[in-house]
Amino acid sequence: MALKRMARDTGYIRKGSLLSKLDKAISIVYSKNLGVKQQESVVIVYDVRKERLAKRFKKIGLLFSDSVELLKIPLAKVNGQEPPLKASKEMKKYKVALFITSFSLSHTKARRDMTKKGIRIASMPMITGDILKRSIDIDYKRLKQDTLKLGKKLDKAKTVRIKTSFGTDFGFSVKGRKAHGLKAGIFDKKGYWGNLPEGEAFIAPVEGTASGVFVVDGSIAGFGKTGHPLIFFVENGFLKKVTDGKKPPQIEKVLDKVGRKARNIAELGIGLNRKAKVTGIVLEDEKVYGTCHIALGNNIGFGGTVNVPLHIDCVITRPDIYFDKKLVMKKGKLL
Repeated sequence: MALKRMARDTGYIRKGSLLSKLDKAISIVYSKNLGVKQQESVVIVYDVRKERLAKRFKKIGLLFSDSVELLKIPLAKVNGQEPPLKASKEMKKYKVALFITSFSLSHTKARRDMTKKGIRIASMPMITGDILKRSIDIDYKRLKQDTLKLGKKLDKAKTVRIKTSFGTDFGFSVKGRKAHGLKAGIFDKKGYWGNLPEGEAFIAPVEGTASGVFVVDGSIAGFGKTGHPLIFFVENGFLKKVTDGKKPPQIEKVLDKVGRKARNIAELGIGLNRKAKVTGIVLEDEKVYGTCHIALGNNIGFGGTVNVPLHIDCVITRPDIYFDKKLVMKKGKLL
């Protein structure tokens, strides 16, 4: 209790003067991103691969809340897989939740039900200590300005087109859809949620409208860095095939297991975190300033209509992006 009082009275956790860089980043998650109050209950959902980091989060969390509990769930197989029903029910008993998991719970019914109940959530699939140290302690005011500016343009746009030097020429409608990510990493109000690290404006393309080719040269969720650019061919809103110029990549098998709707063009996201970098972990990669990403599969949680147990983000570097034929990003730089 003495340490907790000192932390709150002196603010040293925010300054990081007596903590490691990792612990400082974790303290920012509690104090700034989630705005946790001492009387609020917190649950940390984790799996076997993230147990050590989850325990670190609990240790720091007890400086901000009197009640921080760990909830272990089985290791998922893909992003978007639902947690066990028992765990889903348990998660709803808390005011604040942190998902320290190997695969994403963001696009699950469990997460949506928690949001409806008013629980604040920070989702951090595949998070590592290095990502926390690099991408959490950022200028959130500037990030808010960037996301609001881009989000307003997306809200007004009817069409989006993306081009790159690798051969991407890809377009779709966003008419009637709204941009997301505008909370810019600050989830301090009832029902607010998002990824951490934060740093993207994103939107669900109108189903059935996407066509063209996009070339992924950054990374793919669950598969890491591409190494060699992958070419995605899209018609009428669905992915038709993927190739690296030689043979179908492994991603085809993952999509086939789920079915046709897994090939839905689900999302456009534009990265805005100026401290993030592409490492092969898409949680951070998709937030890198100067990138965009196209996701396949589930988008029902942010304005779309497709609900499948899969969501795969594919990161593209240095794109030219047009809203209604007007250039808004040139080779990865906002205009």
